[in-house]
Amino acid sequence: MKKVTGIGGIFFKCKDPKKMNEWYKTHLGLDTNDWGATFEWREESDPTKKGATQWSAFAESTKYFEPSAKDFMINYRVDNLEALVEELKKEGVTIVDTIEPSDYGKFVHIIDMEGNKIQLWEPSDSE
Repeated sequence: MKKVTGIGGIFFKCKDPKKMNEWYKTHLGLDTNDWGATFEWREESDPTKKGATQWSAFAESTKYFEPSAKDFMINYRVDNLEALVEELKKEGVTIVDTIEPSDYGKFVHIIDMEGNKIQLWEPSDSE
């Protein structure tokens, strides 16, 4: 049942997110905005289904990555977030918060074995 279906996002801390976005836009051609950049793609097994991966620079003072002290966080796309969280609880995995619904799908945060905060995301059908 456990299934990561892809990477939903890469988030990292930096001194100046606006300048970082500008640097990546200028030097690497990322189509950046206030939130970073979004890479859209189609699922290989069903090209009618679209997906996206988010790239975002956060201020180094952000508390969003807590309780992890790391400078990055990865978002993994998953299937059936509720069932996965129940299984992870049984296995003793630290679940940081409760499942939060949004327009983009459902999210929850966990901590891996080295203290990295990980965001799990079950995309909505409208993504």
